[in-house]
Amino acid sequence: MLIRRFTLLAVPAALVACTPAGKEADPQPTATPETPQPPATPDSTPAPLGGARTVSERTDTYLFEYSYPQAAGDTEGLAGWLDSRLEQERQRLASRAARGREEARDNGFPFNTYSSETAWEVVADLPGWLSLSAGQSFYYGGAHPNYGFDTIVWDKEAGETIEPIAFFTSPAALDEVLGPRLCEALNAEREKRRGQPVEEGSDDTFDACVKPDEGNLLLGSSNGQSFNRIGIQIAPYLAGPYAEGTYEFDFPMTPELLEVVREEYREAFTAR
Repeated sequence: MLIRRFTLLAVPAALVACTPAGKEADPQPTATPETPQPPATPDSTPAPLGGARTVSERTDTYLFEYSYPQAAGDTEGLAGWLDSRLEQERQRLASRAARGREEARDNGFPFNTYSSETAWEVVADLPGWLSLSAGQSFYYGGAHPNYGFDTIVWDKEAGETIEPIAFFTSPAALDEVLGPRLCEALNAEREKRRGQPVEEGSDDTFDACVKPDEGNLLLGSSNGQSFNRIGIQIAPYLAGPYAEGTYEFDFPMTPELLEVVREEYREAFTAR
């Protein structure tokens, strides 16, 4: 079962020429695609089998960086999946950068080098599962870079990726159990950063609660044998303005949370 989720920052159009959060979207204006420029470095050669991989490539229009750890490179099937994502992101960046340079030339304004950086890290390496997260940064010519997150869990036996939310009976069921704790933790952190509590009953979107599946959901482990914690990363513009940065929380797996784990995956989880 191949399920993908990508968390990209939602940036108001009045601030920067980027797109809203959610599934992957193109932050550039619609235009006829350009033929992507070929890489300017030898990093496009096939990756060696096994081990970590780091690609850093600079051309006259873009800077591209992508990396994943040894645990991912040594996992059969996963390295190929990550390499495929690498090539997709590189070609996407090259095409966007080519369009951006042409639009800058046509409109008589300077072109700033585009960039894309993705760094995958291990969240938990269990006997049957490898949980990964990625920190991502993008610059497509706006006022400032955007940054966000990605996450997958690799099923070592089946050789496929699973989105963390798919381990639970439904997003609504997870929100019912974890949502109140997440909202309480989020509002406490908002108060620290803003110097004042969130106004009760506020209709400001930056005061609203965020559901677990609206952020970047991570499945973690403190024992190396089972998933026993849940991490949630919330990107800017989802819970507050860009200046507040990201919000990150970690919650232990509880008996109540175990109740909303799908039966076929329950043996991979334990309560703390």
